[in-house]
Amino acid sequence: MEDSRYKKLQRVYIVLILLVSFTPLFLLGGIMYYQVAKTYRIKIEEQIRYRAISQTDSIDLFLKERTAILAAIADTVNFDQILDEKNLLKIFEIINLRAGAFVDLGVIDQAGQHRAYVGPYELRGLNYFQQPWFSEVMTKGVYISDVFTGFRASPHFIIAIRRQEDKNCWILRTTIDPDIFGGIVRSAQIGKTGDAFIVNKEGTYQTTPRFYGNILGKTDIDPSKFGGLTTVNEEINSQGEKRLTAGRWLKNKTWLLIISQDVSEEMGGLLQTRNQEIAIILVGSILIILTTVITTRLTVAKLEEADTRMNELNAKLLQSDKLAALGKMAAGVAHEINNPLAVILQKTGWMEDLLEDEALKNSKEIVEYRASLKKIEEHVERARKVVHNMLGYARKMEPRLEDVDINETLRQTISMLENYARLNSIEVKTILSPDIPIIASDQSQLQQVFLNIISNAIDATGRDGLIEVKSAVGETTIDVMIADNGPGIQEEQQKRIFDPFFTTKQTGKGTGLGLWITYNIVEKLGGSISFNSEVGRGTTFTVKIPNAPPTEK
Repeated sequence: MEDSRYKKLQRVYIVLILLVSFTPLFLLGGIMYYQVAKTYRIKIEEQIRYRAISQTDSIDLFLKERTAILAAIADTVNFDQILDEKNLLKIFEIINLRAGAFVDLGVIDQAGQHRAYVGPYELRGLNYFQQPWFSEVMTKGVYISDVFTGFRASPHFIIAIRRQEDKNCWILRTTIDPDIFGGIVRSAQIGKTGDAFIVNKEGTYQTTPRFYGNILGKTDIDPSKFGGLTTVNEEINSQGEKRLTAGRWLKNKTWLLIISQDVSEEMGGLLQTRNQEIAIILVGSILIILTTVITTRLTVAKLEEADTRMNELNAKLLQSDKLAALGKMAAGVAHEINNPLAVILQKTGWMEDLLEDEALKNSKEIVEYRASLKKIEEHVERARKVVHNMLGYARKMEPRLEDVDINETLRQTISMLENYARLNSIEVKTILSPDIPIIASDQSQLQQVFLNIISNAIDATGRDGLIEVKSAVGETTIDVMIADNGPGIQEEQQKRIFDPFFTTKQTGKGTGLGLWITYNIVEKLGGSISFNSEVGRGTTFTVKIPNAPPTEK
């Protein structure tokens, strides 16, 4: 339940922090991208519009220059002079030298008869009276045609000037080089997807487009969408490509210059900026997520640790209350036991005095009497020490220092438990160092320590086991090792082994105070106790007792 509560709290913290962090981040990123995209789009449209205007002016200037050259020739020579093909050839060479882009030059009379011609085609003698452009020239005086095939069966367009001499009317006509003109138009295209071409009002190609179409073919762009000024539209062609198109009318609004560009290429810089922004936001999001998760986990872990410590403190306070009550009870029990012990000891002294009487002194059983009284006194003293220890737990009494033989204390303790071990078919093996010196310590309390540890070892081992008791001299301590080959202590129980009221025994078979008392006794004596346990292989307790010489007691 606790883990579930902390995990839920952690999830709530993470969600709230991420929500607060990501909302302004994504909102700011979206607004910035929208503003940049809007500005970028306007910039691109302005660039393609400027190219359309600039290129239209160049094409119009090209056509006006060629028209002006023809008009100047028609105004400076008469019909008879220009019919002389030598003069016509000379004029043709001069205008090509000065301006260029003229394919041929011809003179046509008012009946439509081709009277003189200089150029690569055989057009002399042909009659153009039925050609649509002929009537246009005769009507308007100056005419630039749409692209058509005509007698030469190849796409071209002409510039024609009508000249009136008295009653005689004639036409000076030239064909513009489609490659040169097309090159001028195509110079407006940019990049890998850029295109530039001219269509007429009906949407017929007047120059060859770079992609998808041929001259005199039909375009999928509707010319009526483009007004009098330069218009920029977004079109989707027959191939499904989204293209940005700019259109501007030229040649007296009969031709439309179209400059188009693939939107993805034009927006490439913006897309790169967008990708960089996405990458930055993505990296920032990952860092925010990682930081949020790590810091939240650390915070919740600290909170959980604080709660755990608080619970442990509360448990210790509860145990302290229990131990305080136990101490009061121990003090009361010790007081009640001390009184009869004092009486027994007093009566023992009186009995010793009686043995000095002459009648009893010569008794055959006097030795046994004296030995029995001695035993009574020893056990009374032992009981007094036990009571002293009980009072020590209750009142934190200091140990009573005396001369102690560790090996002898161990032997006495083992002898007390010998029957208990034998009943469980447990062998108690001793390996006691002969170099153990006499030290200043509290024998009764040490015996209590060894008694608790060996008793626990017998209980843990069960039947048919082995307990080894060793003693050795350390650098500054006397070391006692008590090892059993029992089942060992579970890892999760090891950290609580010295806690009061904690026991690994079955319910009703242990109070949980033995090792806690043992730990406190060793600590009061200035020593230390530790253990090493492996599940399935047994447990070894090591008691280190200060090697204090008897002179220090």
